[in-house]
Order: sequence, then C-alpha cells, then structure tokens
Amino acid sequence: MSSEIKNLDPQSLWENFYSLTQTPRPSKKEEKIQEFLYNFGVQHGLETIKDEVGNIIIRKPATPGMEDRMGVIFQGHLDMVPQKNEGTDHNFETDPIPAYIEGEWVKAKGTTLGADNGIGVSAAMAVLASKDIAHGPVEALFTCDEETGMTGASNLKAGVLKGDILLNVDSEDEGELYVGCAGGVDATAYFEYSKELVPSDHHAFSVSITGLKGGHSGMDINLGRGNANKIFFRLLKELNYLYGARLASISGGSLRNAIPREAFGVITIDQSHVDDVHDFIAKFEATVRNELSGVEPHINIKVESAEMPEYLIDATTQVMLTHAVRACPHGVLRMSNSVPGLVETSNNLALVKSFADKQIIVVGCLLRSSVDTAKESMASRLESVFALAGAEIEFTGSYPGWKPNMDSPILKTMKDVYYKMYGKTPEVKAIHAGLECGILGGAYPHWDMISFGPTIRHPHSPDESVNIPSVQKFWNFLIETLKNIPVKA
Repeated sequence: MSSEIKNLDPQSLWENFYSLTQTPRPSKKEEKIQEFLYNFGVQHGLETIKDEVGNIIIRKPATPGMEDRMGVIFQGHLDMVPQKNEGTDHNFETDPIPAYIEGEWVKAKGTTLGADNGIGVSAAMAVLASKDIAHGPVEALFTCDEETGMTGASNLKAGVLKGDILLNVDSEDEGELYVGCAGGVDATAYFEYSKELVPSDHHAFSVSITGLKGGHSGMDINLGRGNANKIFFRLLKELNYLYGARLASISGGSLRNAIPREAFGVITIDQSHVDDVHDFIAKFEATVRNELSGVEPHINIKVESAEMPEYLIDATTQVMLTHAVRACPHGVLRMSNSVPGLVETSNNLALVKSFADKQIIVVGCLLRSSVDTAKESMASRLESVFALAGAEIEFTGSYPGWKPNMDSPILKTMKDVYYKMYGKTPEVKAIHAGLECGILGGAYPHWDMISFGPTIRHPHSPDESVNIPSVQKFWNFLIETLKNIPVKA
C-alpha cells in the first residue's frame, strides 16, 4: 500500500480518498464507513445525520456573501464493489485497499480500487472541510448500498434534504455531463433439484474458467467481454453430449452488477474418457480464445482431477439448467434510437450458484434499460426462458431511469462554466449504468439534477483505475461551479 496518493493534487481530495482506502466498505458491510463519515461531520462542527436506513447527511452553511444562492446537494454512495483476482489474498471487510500510482493513474493491486464512488465522496468531503472555497448552503448525501440494491436512495424520506440542485458525483468521464440514466431490475431464477449417486465408474474433475476481465455491467456491457457462466455451460453441454459429463456443483460470478469473470464447478465423467476430456479442453480453450481474441487475451480454462463428490445434480435438472443458461440473453440487446452510441437495453447473466444444503440452483441477472417498457419486455423474455426450463423466477429491486431535461438550469450553468475554463463545451450525455438520480427524483421532484466526475476506467473489476489529471480538472470545475450557483428566485 502506497500513501503517496495523499501528496497528489488536489491534496485535500486525495487525502480523503486515502482515508477511504483504509476504511473497509463493501456493499452490505458499510458500518465502518458510516461511522467514519459520521465522525468526519461531527469533528468539523457540521450538522450530521444518520438516517434509519444508514444514509449519512452532512450540512454546511453558506460562506459569507453566498447566503442567497440556491442550495446544493452533493450526492455519492458509501459502498464499493468487492472484486479481486484469483490468487489475491484480500478480505474486503477488514483489509485496506492496496492503492498505488502508475504513471497518470491510481490503481489497486489485484482488487477493485473503490474510485467508484470514493473519488466523488472525497470531493464532497473536501468541500465540507474547506475554509477557503466560496459556496452557498451545501449538503452532502452519502447513500448506502448503491451497488447491490440502491437501498439508501430507495428509502430516503422526502423533506429531509433542503437544497434545490443535486450534483451527483458518480460519473466516470471527465468533460461529460450526464442528464439521464437507465433503470433496472433484478431477476432471480430458482431450480430445485434432487440428488443422484455418482456412478461407480466415473472420475471427478474440477473445472475453472478464469482470467476474464469482467467489468461494470452497465459501463462495460458493450465491450463484448466474455461471460464465465456462458462459457462454463457451453463447455458442459458439449462434454455432456460427447462423454456424458454430469454436474455436481457450480459457482459462477459474484455480483449482479459485475460481468462474471470466473466460474468454478465439479463434474464427473466415465473413467474411459479421462484423456479425451483433457484433449477436448485444450481445443475448447483455443476456440474460445480465438472467438474472443483482442478482448480476452488471458482466458484460462482448466480441468484437474478432484475429490469425488457425494452426489450429483439430477440429470433432468442439469439438462434444463444448461439449456436455460445457454438460451438466456446476455449483453447488449438494443441500442438507443434517440441517443447515438448509447446502449438502451441489456442483460447481465451474472450468477449461477448451486446450494447443496437447500438442493437449489440460483441464476441471477440484472436487466437495464432507459425505456421502461423495454425493461418490462426483457423481464417477460427471461420469464419465458426459465419457465420453459421448469424454474421459478422472481423480479425484485426495480428502480426507474432518469429522464433527461435538456432545459435544466444547472446544465446551462455548468456548460457555460466549463467553456470559460477549458475553451470547449462539455458533452451532454445519458448513461446506461444506473445512477441514483431517478430514484431520488421521485422523492424530490423539484430537484434540478446533473451527474459528473473524473475519468475512471473498468469499475467493478480489479482493473479499475482513476486518471490523476482528470481528478484535478473535475475538482477545479466543481469549485468554479459552486461559485456560479444561481441566486434563489
């Protein structure tokens, strides 16, 4: 772990980010970061609230001469996505993030960095702690559990926040202003299975799919990266057809909002085909590597002899599960007709996991769309796929998209400020990832909202990195925007 990031500019922001790397904050395990930020607000003499669900709200009065400005709410989320490479020894609930500097980038060694949304949170903290930044009345809303359910945003009560303008600091391209985002819904299918004894003449293998890049299921879904679950069940289907392979267990993917990088399973095959299996795997890996050439250069498909499992998943369920995973759509399903280059609708086939104690297999997906009816249509399509396979499916955690407002006053202000600072107009975009603005706008419909941030690459994967010069530009732009917040009507 390098503390050198504390010396980067702007120093106040980077010092805060260093503190966040030292504070464990995986989704659903946010007690430490909640305590840290609550104490931060109290120590700076600011009104600080922790609400019933775990959101942290900190208020700071206007600086002298700025009392007549409209109130600004900085909004970011407390949690980070806990992903690590195979062989990386890291406990996200206890260990600091091993951040380091490489050229113009800050990265982490073998884990996600937490720049999503740590950089935005750090910027808000720097404003709250500042003594020399001119601003009107400001509030910071740090929501909990954004990455796995948007729980904090969904349970925020109306009337708690007092401001008029929401600056969401959870975007990932400097020089771009976001005015809309996709909505989403979680789909979970359940296969019940019975146990079957392993044939006496079978040999057990462990199968692993590793080395894929994964990534953010919203930001990176259009990059054509491999899906470990899809590859695993493609392999299983072929091994079953050729050699009668049977499935004992499967664990593929880890988070709904991360493209699955790894899948692990145990299978059994007649002993007479042991050598055939090794030869087939080598050819299969070469085939997949060729299909994904230029995208997934480090894919690794391995089979090794394993301890014989006590039971197998029954043959009928194995076949139905295999067909369902193979048929389930994954990736970009439609591009936007109105916004060039924007993904409209996608699905991430994120999780396939068997649970021997309950005798069920769970398949988890995250559907996204900027068109609510398209999201509903995709949910119906998944329902059909899994119903045909005999599975039960449920849809939970639905959240709305954020409809763009091209007449937004804060959009005009920020475009003008950026042009004066940098001599060019920032791009105005919508994003396929899910921001909390759509949900928050339901409780606070009068808010004028925009999202912006520095340049972050490959969030939700161990390749996550944040561009250092872009953080400086983002910070300077933020400070100048605060100076130019409109006067209250």
